[in-house]
Amino acid sequence: MNVVDTIPFRDRADAGRQLGEYLKGRQFRDPLVLAIPRGGVEIGFALAGVLNAELDVVLARKLRAPTNLEYAIGAVSEDGRVTINPDAHRVMGVLGGNLAAEKQYQIGEIERRKKLIRAVRPQARVAGRSVILTDDGIATGSTMIAALLSVRTQHPHELIVAVPVAVPERLEQVRQLCDDAVCLIAPEDFYAVGQFYEEFDSVEDEEVLRLLREATTRGKS
Repeated sequence: MNVVDTIPFRDRADAGRQLGEYLKGRQFRDPLVLAIPRGGVEIGFALAGVLNAELDVVLARKLRAPTNLEYAIGAVSEDGRVTINPDAHRVMGVLGGNLAAEKQYQIGEIERRKKLIRAVRPQARVAGRSVILTDDGIATGSTMIAALLSVRTQHPHELIVAVPVAVPERLEQVRQLCDDAVCLIAPEDFYAVGQFYEEFDSVEDEEVLRLLREATTRGKS
């Protein structure tokens, strides 16, 4: 798909519901939706609701280029695994001390979030389950790839990526690391994930915790 004439998603909740409807009817084994905070949790909450699946998070953070903090040169996962984008060499100053310092900062942020989140809900069991990994979009793919590699070590029955939108080339890279990848749109004219949402406000920690609490309560009702 090349040109998106209209904005396809009202907000992250709408995108999550659309993903859920796309996957509805598919056979899963004890499904678990793992969302990448923070924006991915809004997607995951809606997606898990449609699929009647458990919701949890997988913690991964992008490694920012020192000259452009919005650009991801790679990512680090909860287990400390680092992935670097193939084109990261084009960005000056990403090696050596800069990268090491950025890694330590992001690991610290992961630990901070883990403490908050695990106070709300314990980590879900992954082994033997159909795991659906989601975020609000894939741009560089770094965070998703780091999350995939981390989750794979926990031996899921199957590992599926489900996102509303992705850069086509990055989607293909991700597809090689999972059992299936579902993406509603993969436009060539991709500049930022937010361009495909009418509302794309930042998501705060408090909202992540609220959604996780509500998902846990919803699963018990």
